[in-house]
Amino acid sequence: MDKLQVVGGKRLEGEIVISGAKNAALPILCAGLLTSGDLELSNVPRLHDVKTILKLLAQTGLKVTQDDERVTLNGSAITTLEAPYELVKTMRASILVLGPLLARFGEAKVSLPGGCAIGSRPVDQHIKGLQALGAEITIEGGYIYAKCKKLKGARIRTDMITVTGTENLLMAATLADGETILENAAREPEVTDLANLLVAMGAKIEGIGTDRLVIQGVAELHGARHAVISDRIEAATFLCAVAATGGDILLKNTRTDYFDVALDKLREIGLVMTMGPASIRAQMGGRPKPVSFRTTEYPGFPTDMQAQFMAVNTIASGGSRITETIFENRFMHVQEMNRLGAAIQTEGNTAHVKGVDKLVGAPVMATDLRASASLVIAAMAAQGTTIIDRIYHLDRGYDRMEVKLSAVGADIVRIK
Repeated sequence: MDKLQVVGGKRLEGEIVISGAKNAALPILCAGLLTSGDLELSNVPRLHDVKTILKLLAQTGLKVTQDDERVTLNGSAITTLEAPYELVKTMRASILVLGPLLARFGEAKVSLPGGCAIGSRPVDQHIKGLQALGAEITIEGGYIYAKCKKLKGARIRTDMITVTGTENLLMAATLADGETILENAAREPEVTDLANLLVAMGAKIEGIGTDRLVIQGVAELHGARHAVISDRIEAATFLCAVAATGGDILLKNTRTDYFDVALDKLREIGLVMTMGPASIRAQMGGRPKPVSFRTTEYPGFPTDMQAQFMAVNTIASGGSRITETIFENRFMHVQEMNRLGAAIQTEGNTAHVKGVDKLVGAPVMATDLRASASLVIAAMAAQGTTIIDRIYHLDRGYDRMEVKLSAVGADIVRIK
């Protein structure tokens, strides 16, 4: 199993190109099931999760052609309407094939997702929404069996804001008879990116970017070309890295209009940022200032950035309070950061961080995707050498992170 070896204390200088967004690419790839035409996608990130979803889609009969960050999908010869447990258990986003398969082919068999380290992510909202559209759904032997000759438009209000739930129901509604209204819809930029692709494929959607989506079903969708938006979480992660280590980096292929809350908190930390049309220059001189925050749904502070900001707070000039409201087990990185000398105490869903003068390298273990990134940041800020184990989590959501960081001066290598 691969590990990362990080020698801390190096300033970051240079340019980093931000990859396409994982959380936009996964539903967009699943949208290939909705049409028999060619879906030509660019800026698709090279991630383990993308490989998994493409493997899952290929086994349905969807034709997949890949050339670096370009992927072409053709759904003219789909023969298998199933997502097996062997593939779904490794990635919960596999549930996103349920809506498209049901809408286009009238049936689907999708394994229930397995457990998730950061907490329960139930799929009941997906099921309730599809039932409202007329689907007959049974759960048996760990599989969701869904059938409906033709979905019919309905008004659906989810009990909670759910990103993948919104995406699944949105894709299903594009081919339903009549009008569907999705209320309490997720507003994340990745949901908006999917909606924009669906419109390019011939879908009729109003309210894109709001919590009320109105979809007029069409008889069929056609092929389209689309570039996946850049990854705001990857960009913010590298900004946290320079905030923790000091330096001067230029992020390219990024946007500044969809993670304002994180950028505001980075300014509070003391990071100096200069915004370009598709770039951010970030400069950091002194010790970070502490920032307190509470995670919440978009456009609030993203749960996917909680751990990385905590890493910066560990060496800040004062105390901070971090409250996690989205996932119940998302503080598993705390004990690993404390192994590096951090002073963090948790109380329910709140972490109290007292900034220390220095962190010191030690062996640590990654527990989930964003925790992995936070440990890389803490290790880069620490004195001495840190070995990070179980970095397969990191590869799920970051496109060769160690390659990008070493190119701007970090002492970080992958060891077998």
